[in-house]
Amino acid sequence: MRIITGKYKGRHFDIPRSFKARPTTDFAKENIFNVLTQYVDFDEATALDLFSGTGSISLELLSRGCQQVISVEMDRDHHRFIQECIKKLTANTHQPTANIIPLRGDVFRFIKSCHQQFDFIFADPPYALKELPTIPDLIFEKALLKEGGIFVFEHGKDHDFSAHPHFVEHRSYGSVNFSLFR
Repeated sequence: MRIITGKYKGRHFDIPRSFKARPTTDFAKENIFNVLTQYVDFDEATALDLFSGTGSISLELLSRGCQQVISVEMDRDHHRFIQECIKKLTANTHQPTANIIPLRGDVFRFIKSCHQQFDFIFADPPYALKELPTIPDLIFEKALLKEGGIFVFEHGKDHDFSAHPHFVEHRSYGSVNFSLFR
């Protein structure tokens, strides 16, 4: 796993082979972030990373200068890995880690109880998750996205969100699919 750009550009983290999470490929991550530059200024943005897995997206957002990144991951080992990566990134820089908050918990409970709005939301649930099709509606029902913000939803090829009222565009990079919402 590699950080593509920003103040931590080029940093690598080895993901344990025992992990169940499938991180967004560097190729797909680099391409979707290139698209996102037309939608959001990450510098000073508030961001939410749901189903964080390895923390790849959270760390990328931190590197790109987000004012605050909240990372939500239920798996204990994955959450611990994210915390370790944050410590490694900030160990020699004396940078405060207060702008990244790794939370261990259920994403659906978090969404229901969250009262904050974000400039950028990224969700990468397990592709086989039965509740996957409901996630875009939940984000908008709970008004988690600020006006003008962007929600990026990573999903398998079997889902089509183009009829959703907040759908903006779809991007595909290999087997990775992203639907963007506003």
